[in-house]
Amino acid sequence: MRRSILRTISRRLLASRPCSPLASTYPNYRPQIPTMSTHRPLYEHIDEVERLDYYRPGGYHPIQIGDRFQDRYRIVHKLGYGSYSTIWLARDEQMAKYVAIKVGTADYGSKEVELLSRISASGVENREFGGNLIPLVLDRFNIDGPNGTHPCFVTAPARCSLADAAQAAGYSPFQLHVARSLSAQLAMAVAYIHELGYVHGDLHMGNILLQLPRLDCLSTKQLYDEFDSPDPESVVRVDKQPLTSPSIPTHVYSPIWLGKPGDEVPLPEAKILLADFGTAFCPAQESRFESYTPLQIRPPEVRFEPTEPLSYTSDIWSLGCVIWAILGVRPFLDNWLFGPDDATADQVDALGPMPDEWWETWEGRSKRFIGNGKPKEGREVWTFDQRFEDTIQAPRRRRGTEGMDEDERDALFEMTWRSSECKPSVADGVDEEVGNS
Repeated sequence: MRRSILRTISRRLLASRPCSPLASTYPNYRPQIPTMSTHRPLYEHIDEVERLDYYRPGGYHPIQIGDRFQDRYRIVHKLGYGSYSTIWLARDEQMAKYVAIKVGTADYGSKEVELLSRISASGVENREFGGNLIPLVLDRFNIDGPNGTHPCFVTAPARCSLADAAQAAGYSPFQLHVARSLSAQLAMAVAYIHELGYVHGDLHMGNILLQLPRLDCLSTKQLYDEFDSPDPESVVRVDKQPLTSPSIPTHVYSPIWLGKPGDEVPLPEAKILLADFGTAFCPAQESRFESYTPLQIRPPEVRFEPTEPLSYTSDIWSLGCVIWAILGVRPFLDNWLFGPDDATADQVDALGPMPDEWWETWEGRSKRFIGNGKPKEGREVWTFDQRFEDTIQAPRRRRGTEGMDEDERDALFEMTWRSSECKPSVADGVDEEVGNS
């Protein structure tokens, strides 16, 4: 069932358009928080930088512009950060090209880079089958510093995430032919890692990246002139005491913006990479029961089958929600979700009745519904058709651009509905087949 869904999504959206090979890039998001002592200095807040209190033993490695690693990588700017890493743009002085270096916290471990190395190694031999949609690990090493030993790996840099591109465009969606291509590539990427036996586990717009046109012809000065030069911000303690610990840098930097608004991305540049494998796992080797995806795109089986280990199907609901976000200007589920009951009710409002066994176990159903899929009188309901009109069609009409036709609307409904119905118990046999293929 799962394989059929992925192939159907890819076939409908790609419409026989070939996908070009993609460059590799950096994963830059983690939902967890490092384990650190509560006894630490407080620092004045600085916008658009990593948490300064994470610079301590077990946390971030302090990095400054101009630092060199492995006698070849010279740091020229920051690309991003997450709870478990900072990501830096560096010049590879041996190869005369720009690279991205993800520097993990000291307590992060090497699981992600080991898994990504296995996936990307398989991708080298299967570029035309989805391997070109996964970051390629170019190098890996460790850094010893005042906060511990930090795992690092090197990839090619990316332009920006789809989340960043969409935010920069405001309420202007990707051009429809671009959105179709991006969605098809994402479906192919998920199918590919499933075929290798892995679940991504954290699909969202922030983990899907646009390929960056080559920068290698630019000198560092030209790079700064065209985009932005680093702007160091001084780190200041709240108590105004001097910085005496080597654990924290004297200055931090906001990330460079290499992207462009989503509505300005042309089809030739609409090439993705599925990034951040920090929560990926192999169901055949590990039983996992917790989902790390945001509430809006968290698979419903996580809530209604908590004793069943997550499997490949846990990626499917998130995939459907992400494809909706690519096609429109708002998430499929409402932005204003305050808890799991809100998410479940919003899903039923949009797609209708849920599986009976899930409905019977939902304790909060009587507050919003009089039956499975039947809302209480007077409760405002945002239907699938209203969502389709408000988030996908109307924004394109306002810009005078092409909208989706009725057949595409029906296909989108079928895809979203089927992804919400996809349960681990239904697909156990398929999981085993895919994991061994």
